Amino acid sequence: MPPERTAPAPAAQRGQDVIHNIGYRSYEGPRLGRSYARRALFTQSLRGAYGLGRSAKSKVLPMLLFAVVCVPAAIIVAVAVFAKQKELAVGNAEYVLMLQPVIGIYLAAVAPQAISLDLRFKTTPLYFSRPIERGDYVAAKYAALSAALFVFTAVPVLIMYIGALLAKLDFGEQTKFLAQGIVFCALFALLHAGIAGFIAALTPRRGFGIAAIIVTLTIPYFLINALQAIPGPDSHVVGWLGLGSPGTLMDGIQSSFLGGDSQFPYGAKPTGGEGIAYLLVYVLLTVGAYLLLTRRYRKAGL
Repeated sequence: MPPERTAPAPAAQRGQDVIHNIGYRSYEGPRLGRSYARRALFTQSLRGAYGLGRSAKSKVLPMLLFAVVCVPAAIIVAVAVFAKQKELAVGNAEYVLMLQPVIGIYLAAVAPQAISLDLRFKTTPLYFSRPIERGDYVAAKYAALSAALFVFTAVPVLIMYIGALLAKLDFGEQTKFLAQGIVFCALFALLHAGIAGFIAALTPRRGFGIAAIIVTLTIPYFLINALQAIPGPDSHVVGWLGLGSPGTLMDGIQSSFLGGDSQFPYGAKPTGGEGIAYLLVYVLLTVGAYLLLTRRYRKAGL
């Protein structure tokens, strides 16, 4: 008898219980970890604050505003050089405070772009997956906003310093003024970046964030200046009123601790007790803005 033939096994149906080897391999390269992720997020956010790495349209407003704050400093320098002045017409801190409206517009344009867009398009879960954590994200964004604003305010101060040296003003005195101006710009950037960043994180809508930041940083400054002129030159209320806005708060700090001239009406300068109050309010606002921003991202993106 012929041997019994076995029936062939049925062919496996496509897509069922079939493993296809298409050549993919697992990643075997270096894993850079959280520190690299923080640096990358900081770098990209800082570049984005000036439109670098983005479209030409995104560069217009930041670069235009940057030119607006630098050109007057160059003009002050040119006048000092050709007129052979013995000192610059405007101090470093005074110059930054005079440009408060321009700084408010710059922050209103930058902070929502850096923070609100991630909330609006729900990309925060991608950041928080791994290896970066919420604290890393907040620290990188806050540091980037602070660094961008520091560059925005410190470059005009550096231009004025170079111009003072070209005008053959005293090197030691101008270097001292430069150091005071750099410290003021750093303090100014930390406070204003924290406030603008927290406001931008409150709403995913960029337009609302822009309006809220401009209103918060500019209107109170002019309102407090107007209120300070009402009591008169001999009133002690002028110094305490300066606690009412971020701009006048920074004015009180620079005139109390950095040797600058007060821009308060009637040339009023905070007393010793008022200066301590200015410093305490500054610390509370700066730390509070950072903590509130961190709290905002505890649930953001979930």
